[in-house]
Amino acid sequence: EFRWLDDPSWEIGLNYAEDTFESVLSAKNISLGIELISRDIVYNEKNIFLREVEIRNLSAQKRKIKIFFHQAFEIYESHRGDTAYFDPNGNVIIHYKGRRVFLIGGRLGKESFKEYSIGLFGAEGREGTYKDAEDGMLSMNAIEHGQVDSVLAFSLELKPRESQTVHYWIAAGRSVAEAQTLNRYLLEKTPAHILETTRNFWKAWSTKQGTDISGLEAKIARLFWISLFIIRAHVDNHGAILASTDYDMLQYGRDTYSYMWPRDGAFAAMALDEIGDTHIVERFFNFCDQVIEAEGYFMHKYRPDGSLGSSWHPWIRNGKPELPIQEDETAIVLFSLWRHYEISKDLEFIESVYNPLIKKSADFLVNYLNPKTDLPHPSYNLWEEEYGVSTYTSSAIYGALIAASKFAELLGKTNDGRLYQKKADLLQKAILGKLYNEEDGLFLKSEDDRAVDCSSLYGLFQFGVLAAADERLAKFVSLVEQKLFIKTPIGGLARYEGDKYRQSEANRNLPGNPWLITTLWLAKFYISKAKTGEELNRGLELLRWAAERAEPSGVLAEQIDPLTGESLSAAPLTWSHAEFVLTALLYLEKLKEFETKS
Repeated sequence: EFRWLDDPSWEIGLNYAEDTFESVLSAKNISLGIELISRDIVYNEKNIFLREVEIRNLSAQKRKIKIFFHQAFEIYESHRGDTAYFDPNGNVIIHYKGRRVFLIGGRLGKESFKEYSIGLFGAEGREGTYKDAEDGMLSMNAIEHGQVDSVLAFSLELKPRESQTVHYWIAAGRSVAEAQTLNRYLLEKTPAHILETTRNFWKAWSTKQGTDISGLEAKIARLFWISLFIIRAHVDNHGAILASTDYDMLQYGRDTYSYMWPRDGAFAAMALDEIGDTHIVERFFNFCDQVIEAEGYFMHKYRPDGSLGSSWHPWIRNGKPELPIQEDETAIVLFSLWRHYEISKDLEFIESVYNPLIKKSADFLVNYLNPKTDLPHPSYNLWEEEYGVSTYTSSAIYGALIAASKFAELLGKTNDGRLYQKKADLLQKAILGKLYNEEDGLFLKSEDDRAVDCSSLYGLFQFGVLAAADERLAKFVSLVEQKLFIKTPIGGLARYEGDKYRQSEANRNLPGNPWLITTLWLAKFYISKAKTGEELNRGLELLRWAAERAEPSGVLAEQIDPLTGESLSAAPLTWSHAEFVLTALLYLEKLKEFETKS
C-alpha cells in the first residue's frame, strides 16, 4: 500500500514547537497503521533546511516500511532548463540551474538512502517521477534535464509499536561546490546537533527580548510569540520584510505575496521595535534608504533584492502622466522611523539617513500637497484599488510630517522643522474641514467616496490627527460598527462598505469579509480611549476574536470567511501578525496604566 501525504486517509496536524521556531507536523494513517511526526527547521547560521521525521509503527506486528521524499523546484521561478542528478560521491541528489543549486541528502541512523530516481515532471507526457514511487520501487535513473523532479527513499523494519527517525535536508548554494561544502558541514556537526543549536538560538532570541506578557491570557500569549517568530522569519537578511510566503498563492494565483510592501514592512518593523529587536529593524530602514526613488517616494512594492516588484498601477490616467504610487507607503516608513528612534535612541543612525531618507521623503510629501486644498495629490489608497484623496492616506502623511518635524528639530534643522510642522498643521485642518461631514459624523473614505471605511477611523487616531477620545471619533466609530461589523456567528470587521474582494456568492449581502487587521484596529481604538474596565474589555474581546481565528498552528491569514470561519487569501500575512503583536502590547500598556491608578 502507498499513500502520499496529500491523500485524505491521513489525519494531518500542524503546529509550532513551544518557545522556538520549529514547525511540527503530525500525520496519522489508521488504515496503514503508521504515524509520522515531522519537525522542520531552517538552520540559523547557514542555508540548510532540515527535517527530522519519526516513523511510528502503530500495529501489533513487525512491519517493512518505506518512506519517500519528492522534490520539484522552480529555480529562477521556472521549471525549464533544470538539471537533476545523483552524485555518488556524496550519495546526494543535486538540482541546479545557473547559480542556484539545491542538494538533497538524508540519513537513517548512519546510513544514507539507497534508492532514488530522477526524471521529467509534467513534460513530454510524463506526470512526474513521484509516480515511479507508487509501486514501492524506484528505477534508479541517475540524471535528467529540462523540467525535472526527483524522489529518494529509505527502507525500515519496525517492531510492533516501535519507531525510527530519518533525517532529510536541503542545502542551498550558488555553486555545486558550495552546496557540497554545506553538506559536509552538516554531516560533521550531525543533524541532531544542527537541530538542537537552531532550537537554542530561537529560544535565546525570544528570551533576549525580555517582554513581559504575563498580563495576557494563555491563548493570546501563545499567539503573541508565534506571531513574532513568523514576523522575524519574513525578514530578509538584507532588510526587506516580506508580506507573505504563502505557497498556495504560488500555486493558484497569478502572483505571490513574496514582496516587500513598504507599508506592510513598516508595521512589522514597529512590532519588532516594540519588543526591542532594533538591530533587525535598522536593516529594514537601510533597505528603504537604498530603494527610495530620487524624488523621495516609494514604488508599489519591491523584491527582496531591492528590484522593483510587479504592479497593476498605471503610469497614466485620463491621458495624463501620474505616479503609480500609494503615497501612504512613503508616509508610514517615515512615521515608523520616528518610533524606531524613540526606542533605540540611535542618533548616529538617524543622522546617517536624514538627508537620503528622512528629508528626501518629507520634501516629497510636502511638494505632493495640493496648494489649493492643502490635501495631498491623489494616489492609490492602502487597499490598492481606488485612486483619489483618502482620509487614511492624508492622515498617514500628517503623521509622517510631524515625525519629520521632530527629526529636524532633533538635529538642529530648524527651517526644515518649521516647514514640516506648518504643512502638517494645514493638512490636519484640511482633513477635518474637507474630509469630514459634521452632520452625519462621517469621515469620508475619500473626497469622492462617502463609503464607511475602517481605515479612516484607524488613520485618524493612529497618526495623531485626532485623539482616540475625541467626540468626532466616538460618533464615527458607531457608524463603522453599524456598517462594517459582520452580523454572522463569525463576527469581525470588514474593510469598507461594499468590499467585494474574495467575497463569495453566498455572502454577497454582507459588507465584505472580516479582516484580521481591521478588527484589530477597532480593538486598538477601544484600548487607546479606554477610561473604564468595560472599554478596555471591549478591546480585549476583539483581541480574543483574532486569536480564535488563527489556524491551529497559530498562523493568521489576511481575511476570514464570514460564514465558515476559514482562512482566506494569504496565510500567514505578516501584517496580520504585526497588528496582533502591536495590539497585545497596547493592551498590556493600558492594563499597566489602570493598575498604577488603582
